[in-house]
Amino acid sequence: MGEVVNLNRFRKQAARRAAEAKATENRAKFGRTGVEKTKDQAERERSERQLDGSRVETDERPED
Repeated sequence: MGEVVNLNRFRKQAARRAAEAKATENRAKFGRTGVEKTKDQAERERSERQLDGSRVETDERPED
């Protein structure tokens, strides 16, 4: 006589494997590493500071 198995357990394991495979696929397709995100944000902030520092302020207001 064979071993009694719980089909729900196998179904859930299969679902977990499929979800993990999909997540891995999405990480490769859409994800960026934390280092890339931090680098981009630092570059953006540096660029904004440079732009604000180069701004010329005048007292004149444009005519409507």
